[in-house]
Amino acid sequence: MSNRCLLIVDVQEGLFSTPRYDSKALIARLNRLAARFRAEGSRVIYVQHCGPEGDALHSSEPGHALFSALEPEPDDLRVAKESCDAFLNTSLAATLADLGATQLIVTGFATEFCVDTTIRSALAHGFETIVPEDGHTTADRPHLSARQVIEHHNATWPWLISPVGGAKMMRCADII
Repeated sequence: MSNRCLLIVDVQEGLFSTPRYDSKALIARLNRLAARFRAEGSRVIYVQHCGPEGDALHSSEPGHALFSALEPEPDDLRVAKESCDAFLNTSLAATLADLGATQLIVTGFATEFCVDTTIRSALAHGFETIVPEDGHTTADRPHLSARQVIEHHNATWPWLISPVGGAKMMRCADII
C-alpha cells in the first residue's frame, strides 16, 4: 500500500451539468490518473459536496451523484463535505491517518473554491501536496475567464507557506 492518495473534489452531476473549462479532457485525465493510482495500490478518494435540504447537491438529489463520465471503482473511498474545505467536519483526516497517507494529489472543481481551500488545508495539516496543473477546472467568472483563474492558482499554490512548503505542481501525465 502506498502512502499517497488521490483526491477528486466535487466532480458531481450538479456541478458539471453545465460544461466547464476543458471538462471533457479533464475527466479523461482524472480517470487515467485514478487508474494509475489503483494499479500501484494507492487509494482514490472522491470528495462530494452535500448541500442543505432542497439544494441540487443535497445527498438525496441527482446533482449530488458523481459525474457520469467518471469511472469510480467499488474500492474507491468517498468523503462527504458541507463546506469548501474537505477536512472541515469530515472523515477525511481520520481516513488519511488510517491509510498512513503522507502525500495528497488534489484535483477537481472548482479551482478557486473547494480545490483551493482543500489544498491550503492539506498543507496546513502537514501533507505533502501535489496539484496537477491540468487536474482542476472552474467556470468563467464575471471578472476573469476560467483559464485565467486556473493559471493564477497554479502560479500561487507553490508559494504558500506551510510546515511542508507549498504545493508541488505537475501535469497529470507526469504523476507516476
